[in-house]
Amino acid sequence: METGHIRIEPLEGVASGWRVVLSNPGRLNAMSRAMWGELKSAFEQINADAGVRCVLVEGEGGAFCAGGDISEYPAFRFDEAALREFHETEVWGALAAMLACDAPIVASIAGACMGAGVEIASCCDIRIAGASARFGAPIARLGFPMAPREAQLVAGALGEAVARQMLLEAATFSAAEMQACGFLSRVVDNDAVAAEALASAGRIAALAPQAARLNKQTLRALKSPSTLAGYAQAAMEDIVNSAYMYADSAEHREGIDAFLAKRPANF
Repeated sequence: METGHIRIEPLEGVASGWRVVLSNPGRLNAMSRAMWGELKSAFEQINADAGVRCVLVEGEGGAFCAGGDISEYPAFRFDEAALREFHETEVWGALAAMLACDAPIVASIAGACMGAGVEIASCCDIRIAGASARFGAPIARLGFPMAPREAQLVAGALGEAVARQMLLEAATFSAAEMQACGFLSRVVDNDAVAAEALASAGRIAALAPQAARLNKQTLRALKSPSTLAGYAQAAMEDIVNSAYMYADSAEHREGIDAFLAKRPANF
């Protein structure tokens, strides 16, 4: 059964602004496969409108996004081809659509921001979080790594040292720690996150939209000429080609089975 959806709506009080809402409230807005497809469609719609001045991304209720919807994982993650299709087409398709957005994107982050939530937030330009928000990508507990393009994105946004802690120690971080490493633009009281994010979107929308779009294009170009942490783009393709061979491994199955059974994993 498909769960969750992405809602796109005009951003109240902000001229030519859009709100994109991650909505899977019973699962802390964890991203289902359907939601990844809807997120891609939402940003393709936004990207086709040259008049958009700002986009605000937020989660429904008291969380931003707690990661992926693990209840769906046994249906596809243990097959290499299906796993590659999920990450390279579904997940990366949505993230790439966000990265291609020339309108500035503000992330309004409350509560849990884990895994997929960190990836989505990494595509945003301004990230504002509540003081009690928590960040991490503890997927090593589930027996699998972060996909290569997603890891490249996250390491670029967080910095390599923090990304290594997230992925290798399954470490989680406070909002204050994420601000200290440069990931968050501002940390505010929990009850002020929505208002502060909306105010930021309003300030952006009141400025010259052409300047904002050109600034984003410049910043994108500065990041793109093929290297991160010493890997050329050709090397990234080689990494991707072998990245999903773990699909049917015992560790991968055990990590997900243990999570769904609510028991400790035995690696």
